[in-house]
Amino acid sequence: MNKSFLLLTVILAWLGLVFVSMSHAAEPDPPEGFRSLFNGKDLTGWYGWNPHRSVKLEGKDKEANLAKQREEFPQNWTVEDGELANDGHGPYATTEEEFGDLEFLIEYKTVAGADSGIYLRGTPQVQIWDSNQEFNPEKPTRRPHLGSGGLFNNAPDAPGRDPAVLADRPFGEWNELRIRQVGDRTWVWLNGKQTVDNAVMENYWDREKKLPAKGPIMLQTHGGEIRWRNIFVREIGSEEAKTILTEEKAEEK
Repeated sequence: MNKSFLLLTVILAWLGLVFVSMSHAAEPDPPEGFRSLFNGKDLTGWYGWNPHRSVKLEGKDKEANLAKQREEFPQNWTVEDGELANDGHGPYATTEEEFGDLEFLIEYKTVAGADSGIYLRGTPQVQIWDSNQEFNPEKPTRRPHLGSGGLFNNAPDAPGRDPAVLADRPFGEWNELRIRQVGDRTWVWLNGKQTVDNAVMENYWDREKKLPAKGPIMLQTHGGEIRWRNIFVREIGSEEAKTILTEEKAEEK
């Protein structure tokens, strides 16, 4: 056999193994009891919706707006190396499914000046900040220097609005969020540190009402590139939800 041909065969075989290995590494691997909401390959299961752009619309105007946002979605959201990437613009990545009580895991990596978040049941939000920003006394209720993982859209100084601890990792590193939502109660852990402990998540759309029973998960885009991966969910049944709330009440006494 020609040596050059043999060498080429070996190189191609090696490249094939590398490709298979990389493809396998990109496949989501949810923990036990969880399932993946992002397949690491395409936008299946997700669509574009910024509710702030449609909340005041009705009838055909609203239908047209929602259709346009779905059409815009793939212009700003792409899949790269198993990551869900956004360029900082466009409608939010929204799950086709709706969820009630749940445990949610996600990793994100963003850039300086970031302002993003995760909407639960279509409601803002578990906040993602650039924690390097300095406190601005002209905007005293906006406190990015305290870090990500708080319920920013709660009323100022309400429990859970600001994170209990600064847990953000430096830019270039992945951050790991764990969120538990039971009823209107929210718990958040960022990089293994608890930032919100059993706080009521207020209904931003109508503070006189509780959160809706169900709604989509939404990944907000707000002017800065952000990447997401390992997006997993575990739905919490009624009996488990009741146990969680009972145990929390017992601890409060």
